[in-house]
Amino acid sequence: MSQYARFLFGRRARRRWIHLILGGALAMPYVFVGEIVIGPATDSRYVFNDLPLQLISFAVGLPLAALTSLFPLTRPLESGAVRWLCGVDADRLAYGPARTRAAKGRTAAWFTLHLGFGGVISGMSLAVPPFAVVLIALPVVVWLGDTRLGLPEVLDHAWALALAPVAGVAALVALAGCAAGCGALLARWAPELLGPTPEDRLAAAEARAADLAVRNRLARELHDSVGHALSAVTLQASAARRVLDTDPDFVREALTAIEETTRRTVGELDAVLGVLREGDERSTAPAPTLAADLDGLLRRTRTGGLQVTAAVEVGPEDLPPLVSREAYRIVQEALSNALRHTGPGTPVTLRLALHDKDLEITAENPAPRATAPRPGGGHGLRGIADRARLLGGTAEAGPADGVWRLTVRLPVERNEGPV
Repeated sequence: MSQYARFLFGRRARRRWIHLILGGALAMPYVFVGEIVIGPATDSRYVFNDLPLQLISFAVGLPLAALTSLFPLTRPLESGAVRWLCGVDADRLAYGPARTRAAKGRTAAWFTLHLGFGGVISGMSLAVPPFAVVLIALPVVVWLGDTRLGLPEVLDHAWALALAPVAGVAALVALAGCAAGCGALLARWAPELLGPTPEDRLAAAEARAADLAVRNRLARELHDSVGHALSAVTLQASAARRVLDTDPDFVREALTAIEETTRRTVGELDAVLGVLREGDERSTAPAPTLAADLDGLLRRTRTGGLQVTAAVEVGPEDLPPLVSREAYRIVQEALSNALRHTGPGTPVTLRLALHDKDLEITAENPAPRATAPRPGGGHGLRGIADRARLLGGTAEAGPADGVWRLTVRLPVERNEGPV
């Protein structure tokens, strides 16, 4: 019994009833247009007072509703209403405009059903409750007034008068049943008529893939910038601690480098986190490039203890912005790897040159000592390879001629477009 009561009067049933009432309200303009058409056609001046003509006007208005459902906002608005009022799962509905002919046809069918069922239930909701109240109160009114003036002859019988309240309650229950049934039918049909098409699913998958690509790039940016900064700051602080009492000038220089590194890294971190929060890559602060930031990177790395010998045989300002940005991150990660795996005092040779219209980046340092694998390690070389591959280039790393050599080639001409 309680299950039937919830179906008729539960929270979900009440919300679906509201959804149907909204459909009836949306149907009213179309009914008025239908009355304008039906009135002259039937030579009737009082269409509003004639129930059959009202029903005909309603039938004429529904095809007009189907036509107006082709507007782009119809499906998003209807899907939102179905989600919140009909209890349909969000992932079973489409929230973008209907693009294909099939999707538009299903949207038109849904809109017509919503307004059709809504108009009928709204009319019943206006007419049935007052009628039911009259039936329920009728025995009391007759008993108090002691008159049956104006009542149908059937109510002259005592049994008919006694059954009037029962008929009133039954009418209210029937109204609730009709509303619950229509609401359940619409909720059942909504995923079929408002659900995503294969094209919608493909577009959603492409959007998710694009978002994932942006987040992966941001993860590489975080790894390269923050990882390099932490390695440099750790070694600079360690070197400064060892000569704290004997070389105050070096300590002062190391502290200045630490301050500069951390300030720059905090700015980059804020920019990346801002993109993650806002979901808008355009909010990113200007990324570091070879042209603007290579000298500062080399200075901070040398302060951290690496003996960097740099041979820059290409003008960084002549490189495309995209190549300059990615090349900076590759150089930064190469120096960071050398700093982490070989320690301070290590000689590193860095060379940047143009070779067959490609930017060639070569970094060499003594082969690192054999150590146990670090937890979470190994992402730096993978990130370098990913950056090179995204630009159509190549990356190779490994021991060669007694040293550890990293060689990266980035095509220049094919990446001359905007960043």
